[in-house]
Amino acid sequence: MSSRSVNYTLSPLLASKTPVWRSKFIVAAVALGFLTLAGRAAYVQIFDNAFYKRQGEVRFARTLELPANRGRIVDRNGLILASSVPAASIWAIPEDVQSDKPEVRAQLKQLARLMDMPQAQLMAKLADEDKSFVWIKRQLDWDVGQKIAALGIKGIYQRKEYKRQYPEGESAAHIVGFTNVEDLGQEGMELAFNGQLAGKAGSRRVIKDRMGRVVEEIGAEVPPVDGRDLQLSIDSKVQFFAYQKLRDAVIQHKAVGGSVVVLDAHTGELLALANYPSFNPGDRRRLTGEQLRNRALTDVFEPGSTIKPITIGLALDSGRMRPDTIIDTTPGRINVTGSTISDTRNYGVLTVEGVIQKSSNVGTTKIALQLPAQDMWQTFSALGFGHKPDLAFPGAASGRLRPYKSWRTVEQATMGYGYGLSASLLQITRAYTVFANDGRVIPATLLKTDQRPEGVQVFSARTAAQVRKMLQMAAGPGGTGQRAQTVGYSVGGKSGTARKQVGKSYAKGKYRAWFTGLAPVNDPRVIVAVMVDEPSNGTIYGGAVAAPVFSEVVQQTLRVMGVTPDVEVQPQIVAEAVQEPL
Repeated sequence: MSSRSVNYTLSPLLASKTPVWRSKFIVAAVALGFLTLAGRAAYVQIFDNAFYKRQGEVRFARTLELPANRGRIVDRNGLILASSVPAASIWAIPEDVQSDKPEVRAQLKQLARLMDMPQAQLMAKLADEDKSFVWIKRQLDWDVGQKIAALGIKGIYQRKEYKRQYPEGESAAHIVGFTNVEDLGQEGMELAFNGQLAGKAGSRRVIKDRMGRVVEEIGAEVPPVDGRDLQLSIDSKVQFFAYQKLRDAVIQHKAVGGSVVVLDAHTGELLALANYPSFNPGDRRRLTGEQLRNRALTDVFEPGSTIKPITIGLALDSGRMRPDTIIDTTPGRINVTGSTISDTRNYGVLTVEGVIQKSSNVGTTKIALQLPAQDMWQTFSALGFGHKPDLAFPGAASGRLRPYKSWRTVEQATMGYGYGLSASLLQITRAYTVFANDGRVIPATLLKTDQRPEGVQVFSARTAAQVRKMLQMAAGPGGTGQRAQTVGYSVGGKSGTARKQVGKSYAKGKYRAWFTGLAPVNDPRVIVAVMVDEPSNGTIYGGAVAAPVFSEVVQQTLRVMGVTPDVEVQPQIVAEAVQEPL
């Protein structure tokens, strides 16, 4: 039956009359619904929109850090020891990287090659549980980052950062230190002055889409404040030369390590502080603890014969001795409360000057036992032994100096020639400033300064001059440090050789050899200390192992400083060094 034949008017439902109020009610209800929605929209968008703005910002707004450029570290002449250069850090949104596509896999292979990373390692990072963000590799060279950007891989992004470069490499590594990937100081001056060098990062607020792209900037940008430069007292030329000569000596004598400290005798500035083994602060992938040790500051040891000039200086200053006072060391040994102290041979009758020249343990013991223990302790303490150096550097050791009231007689005797107390090479170097500054000991510093410090008066100027003469004799003909002689400059110094203490006893066949001295003798400009740890190539004595390094470093340093030679140029003394007491 055709639909046209249907008579709808005959339907009882359609034929019934609808009340007018019902139609009006429906229209009013719809209008009220629209008004409610409009009111709610106005309330959310205009009157109470803070909550929704916060939610939107959480999802799309980001605060981007604008990294500050870290300050440079420069030497006393302005040569760069550490600086920052732009670097590219690569990150990814793993879920957006379509690694299942052949063309993308080929791009990822190129990416891995550019980052010098195994492709399997790259794929493992992209398979990370966090599908929204993962670091791929930090601080790549900036030009490498540009090549990666040119690949145009979807889901792979990069951020501009800064990374440190260290032009002096291994030679200055222990002084300068290094930073981590967050550009925060971890060792050395990078750590000690991190606050000054780091500066303050800036920021800007942006809106990002789900792809990590910035689509809008919101709010005012806070510009970064770059870090301030740091100028050290180190002289790069002196530092490199000292490191080079130390390295050669350690290798030649088959030692386990060594250190050199070069200090300006007038200002207390450290011109060089070298250690070997060392490391490249720009490439620490195979860094070991042995390489990281700053031996000159952290390693403490019994200083042995290098203490003898201090003991003699106290005896002279107290009036108990004169340089020509006779000391009988016969028969080359002495018994102190049941313990025997010996020389390498019987030196017979010596003057006080001869005790230093021959490095006699017996002679020094006889002198030390005539001194009050309290006076010895006060002198050692005033020279910095037993105290942490007042140096802006992390990890500097304080050494050990026991209270004098606990000293036994034999301990007072051994203290006189450097056994029973411990100190770092830096502490020994600084103690010798007392002989270079008319009896005043001055502080050491790693920062450049133009002022000559006052220091603390420990000995009289006359005593300091007398000890300098003895040190010159010790480094000259008949002394134990003949190989310390230089061409054109007078030198004075004291060699030392001591058994290494392991636990509570001394290790058999293990020694430290060192030489500490100053030049020129009459008006010292530099103090140099050299330590070689465990020489094992047939020679163990400081006069043969450390003194030659001292000679070369002193001569080069004085030339760099422009110090006029004070003696006629003549051939160096090449005689074999005299064996010195242990």
